Amino acid sequence: MKDLNTKNPNTWCPGCFNFQILAAMKNVLSKEEKETAIVSGIGCHAKIFDYINLPGVNALHGRVIPTILGLKTGNPNLQILGFSGDGDAYAEGMEHLIHIARLNPNIKYIVHNNQVFALTVGEPTPVTEEGFKDKTTPLGVKYPPLNPIKLMLAANASFVARVFADVKQIEEVLKAALNHKGFAFIEVIQPCLIFHPDKGLKERTYQIEDHNPKDMEKAMKWADEFNYENNNKIPLGIFYKKERPTFEEVNPQLKTLLDNKTSWKDIKR
Repeated sequence: MKDLNTKNPNTWCPGCFNFQILAAMKNVLSKEEKETAIVSGIGCHAKIFDYINLPGVNALHGRVIPTILGLKTGNPNLQILGFSGDGDAYAEGMEHLIHIARLNPNIKYIVHNNQVFALTVGEPTPVTEEGFKDKTTPLGVKYPPLNPIKLMLAANASFVARVFADVKQIEEVLKAALNHKGFAFIEVIQPCLIFHPDKGLKERTYQIEDHNPKDMEKAMKWADEFNYENNNKIPLGIFYKKERPTFEEVNPQLKTLLDNKTSWKDIKR
């Protein structure tokens, strides 16, 4: 097992659910034999980059996905995990998220979703519920939130899942994502203890059962059940999973590197 601990002091708020995500990532990735890198954006989530001893890039706000794609193009054999917050992924990074689902590179993308820009003291994001008030929005959010699960299904993402910020849940779905060949989207819902506390969030969740993950119609139905509003039930699990040719496989130059288990730096000029 790899020792993925670092000496960096952890500055997340005491009790933050990001600790659950960090623990799950270390538990799974410490047993991985593949060469692995990580990329994070800007936000509370991004501190995970300092707490996992793996190579990678702490990217700009909303630019996690193009950074990942650059790394993957440079070395298609590299296993890469990207981390974003809901602001990072669904606001600044939305255009990249749509297209990465369409391109389907073999990467894994984890979104920490607490429904606020927590690092900059709690402004609403594209998935904040209507009526939410903070110092920047004293009259309350006037617009309905996005539904990222439905959006990813419509964009033809080949693996779409949602979990609560619970170590066991994250580990189970992450292992399935790592075994999936293609783009895997995992949303991790969690309260922000300071700016978006929701003490009943976990109690509203339930696991999807008796669902064939290749059934897109049923997946869309599950996705419709929860759109980040208060007081409704929240389905968790793998909504959709179906492999198709990856970005690396359909581009011949990358396919050659993939087949030869090499990267551009190993090519003699």
